[in-house]
Amino acid sequence: MSLTLRIILLIGSLISFYLCVKKIKQAKLKVENSITWMMGSFVLILMSIFDQAVQWLANKLGFMASVNFVFFIIIVFLLIQVFIDNIRLSTLNEKIKNLNHYIALKENSDEREKNVKE
Repeated sequence: MSLTLRIILLIGSLISFYLCVKKIKQAKLKVENSITWMMGSFVLILMSIFDQAVQWLANKLGFMASVNFVFFIIIVFLLIQVFIDNIRLSTLNEKIKNLNHYIALKENSDEREKNVKE
C-alpha cells in the first residue's frame, strides 16, 4: 500500500471514529447503532498502521494488490451495515403495521361503544 493511501485511510478512520463518539455524546446516535462504524474504523486504523500484515494477508487470500484487499474490506463492512439497517427497517415496518391494526381496532371499539350508548 502506498504511503498516501495509508495516510488517507488513517485520517478518514480517525475522523469517522471521532464523529461516532461525538454523536454518541450529543445523544444523536445510539451506542448499539455505532458499534459497526467504530469497529470498521478500528479495523481500518489497524490496516493503515500494519501495512505488512495487510500485504501478507492479501497475498495469502489471492488479491493482486493490498489496495484491492482494503477496498474489499470496506465493501464487506458497508454490506454488513446495509444488512443491519434492513433488519432494523423490517422491525420498524412490522411495529408500524401492528400500531395501525391497534389504532383501527381501538377506533372500531370506540365507535361501537358510542353506537351502543345512543
